[in-house]
Amino acid sequence: MNLAARPEASEAVSGSTPCEAILRRLIGLHPKLIDLSLGRLQRLLKKLGHCESQLPPVVHVAGTNGKGSTIAYLRAALEASGQRVHVLTSPHLIRINETIRLNGRLITDEHLMAVLQTCEEVNGEDPITYFEVTTAAAFLAFRDSPADILLMETGLGGRLDATNVIERPLLTAITTVSPDHQNFLGDSLAEIAREKAGILKPGVTGVIGQQAPEAARTIESRAAEVGAGLVRQGWEWQVEARTDGLEFRSDKCEMRLPLPGLNGVHQIQNAGLALACLQNLDGFSLSEAEMAAGLTDAQWPGRLQRLSRGPLYDRLGPDGELWLDGGHNPGAGEALARTLRDWQARDRTPRPLHLIMGMLKTKDAAKFLAPFRDLAPGLQAVKVPHEALSMMPGDIVQAAEAQGLKAAAANSVEDALERIIAACAGGPAPRVLICGTLNLAGSVLATNPQVESN
Repeated sequence: MNLAARPEASEAVSGSTPCEAILRRLIGLHPKLIDLSLGRLQRLLKKLGHCESQLPPVVHVAGTNGKGSTIAYLRAALEASGQRVHVLTSPHLIRINETIRLNGRLITDEHLMAVLQTCEEVNGEDPITYFEVTTAAAFLAFRDSPADILLMETGLGGRLDATNVIERPLLTAITTVSPDHQNFLGDSLAEIAREKAGILKPGVTGVIGQQAPEAARTIESRAAEVGAGLVRQGWEWQVEARTDGLEFRSDKCEMRLPLPGLNGVHQIQNAGLALACLQNLDGFSLSEAEMAAGLTDAQWPGRLQRLSRGPLYDRLGPDGELWLDGGHNPGAGEALARTLRDWQARDRTPRPLHLIMGMLKTKDAAKFLAPFRDLAPGLQAVKVPHEALSMMPGDIVQAAEAQGLKAAAANSVEDALERIIAACAGGPAPRVLICGTLNLAGSVLATNPQVESN
């Protein structure tokens, strides 16, 4: 089942399974794929008996980048402590089932179809968006499957995001806020942060990741307005990478733990945010060993993931490195570039760096690529398969050249990789990063699966 749940996707549903048929009918009830509002979902949830008020305790996570990684650490740690954990994330990479995890397992096709059918029957002909109806379906599934806690990330923004119908979560968290989705959330960092801070609730602690001063002031102002306590990085907690692990300090304790299992220097911040959340979860007490397991055992595909099997890996060969990341905004570009710079400094034998990049035309390729200037990678631009909103490769090339990067257009990821292999023949094996959008990452993983889908 391959549905384009991503906010920027142009074709919301493709395929012919029963679930896809239901979603196609429901999407036809609203002219827009994205229409930020809570009213339509609240109306449907009322007809469904307010299933959103019958859920396990909720940890609600907003932010620009790092939401999914933070939840991955939380899930791994809580499961290591023996907790039953539900998870709601977005978007999916290959199957919509990836977005709903019931007590550690992806929702089955049969269960998903049952809750979607219920939503369709109850909703009738009333307007509803894709994300709203899938959120309602997830709440039904969570209500009927016992668990100890529900980890949930926003889809887009926070204040008017469908997930924000939860009136009193156990805890809220906000990852670093940076520019993205400006056409929905506002042009300034303060406006975007204001939307993200919309998940803060009266009397509920908000755990806050590292923020630019403008975003920090906005979040603090919103917290004061609603009466939410804040636990902020740089104030109530700190995290640093050491040569032998990670050091976390808060007003409650100091811990030395292993480095995160997820790749990238930015994962230190995500891991620290997860640890700060775990320390502030009322009713849950985890040992250092369980928190350490959360850091090392977490999995989050499509985010600086090393590909170690599949046709693309076979073409490159074991001496090369093949990486995949779905980041698409300036913050993601900066995080990727910092990590690649760090790896480059550690290489015993210098590797040539090459990017294979596809992006949606709703994004800013030049700003994403700006942090890569000093790395001087070669770049092959490709069209994102099956995406009407794909940026044309020529436009990516133009954006790359404006940043001083050498770039060319390729017909496909496979074609781009063959060009890179030819260019590196006779020299050191390359490090190749496929990047630019989760849509491209999902397409790559669909034909180069790395792990079991459940």
